[in-house]
Amino acid sequence: MAGVSAVRRFPVVADLTLVTAGAMTANVAGYLLQLLAGRWLGVSGYSEFASLLAVQLLCAVPALALQNVVARELVRGASVAALRRLQWRCAVIVAVVVAVLVPVVTAALNVGVAACAAALGAAPALVLLSGEQGVLQGGRRFRALGVVLGAAGILRVAPALVLLAVGGGAALALGAAAVGVAAAAAFARFVAGSPPPRPRAGTDEDDAIGVLPVLRAAQVQAALMALSSTDLIVVRMVLDEADASRYALGTIAAKIAFWLPQAVGVVLYPRMAQPTHSAQAIRSALAVLSGIGIVAVLGAALAAPLAPLLAGQDYAPIQGLLWLFALHGAILAVLQGAMLSAIAVDRTALAALTWLGLAVEVALMVSFARSIPTLITTVASVAAATTLVVAVIVLRTADRDSNVRRHEPEPQL
Repeated sequence: MAGVSAVRRFPVVADLTLVTAGAMTANVAGYLLQLLAGRWLGVSGYSEFASLLAVQLLCAVPALALQNVVARELVRGASVAALRRLQWRCAVIVAVVVAVLVPVVTAALNVGVAACAAALGAAPALVLLSGEQGVLQGGRRFRALGVVLGAAGILRVAPALVLLAVGGGAALALGAAAVGVAAAAAFARFVAGSPPPRPRAGTDEDDAIGVLPVLRAAQVQAALMALSSTDLIVVRMVLDEADASRYALGTIAAKIAFWLPQAVGVVLYPRMAQPTHSAQAIRSALAVLSGIGIVAVLGAALAAPLAPLLAGQDYAPIQGLLWLFALHGAILAVLQGAMLSAIAVDRTALAALTWLGLAVEVALMVSFARSIPTLITTVASVAAATTLVVAVIVLRTADRDSNVRRHEPEPQL
């Protein structure tokens, strides 16, 4: 039996390695962009750039939701053609919403309209990119998915870094990044190709794949992304410009801890969407995410002295807090794993707990937090409480569903 288990584990480990390599390439590129932008734009200009990146992440919620829905429906037998029609409908809807949001976000954050339009303008292309990633994920084509993830990160970051290096501001850099995302979407479509159609009982179901499942998944992703990004927006309201920039740079450690184990959810998600494997896949995901989180926090504590050397002495005051930023990201990574399992089984009402956690976090930050240590302690504590409650509910629900399926009578032939 041990040999059989090892054989079953090996493909999963290989898949995790391939997706991790691609995701890490993209993440390292993203962290490099933020680190160098912090140095080149300085504490006076980096806050605007970081805040717009946070807003861009929130606008990427429909893209992340679409990827999960596409992967889930592909596992269940939907055709790639139907899913691509869905992704184009979602991209058009997102483009309309972006046009409405640009003046609102510009006024709310007191940023330049060109920079805001450039940041939000990447959202429709992100939808198309994520749709193709969902095709690869649902088809368990993890080698190709790893290539697309890495290429997308490089195509997005490289043009922005070039413009920042020659003295371009936030608007030009964000615009170049948006063009890079569009190029990445085209590359992903090329890699995904046109897989042969798979038989599915009731072909009319293909035409019934609408936007509503994406909206349900989007509100889960929105809750998670808001909980992980809203602090970057609020800091501009409660801290001065210099401390807001220092806090923004500190969140790079949180982002590393959050995105480092991204491959775990990507690889195990198709198994979560299968009723016979869902409970075990959820347990495995949460356990691995917790272990990687511990390593990330220890790594941040050990690497903290390097922060001022890389980003400049202006950021020395946050050096001793980097482990706490990393802890925040690690906790959110576990929460992400739990919420992915909810999307996989289409039980998205659980997101209400995350929205509640977000409301509590914002209320505490606005009312009491007036320093960097108080802010990061507040968001990490709220994230921990929210994650604990959600994880307990997810695990109990998965065990209950597994027991029900175990006692269901077999269908009579």
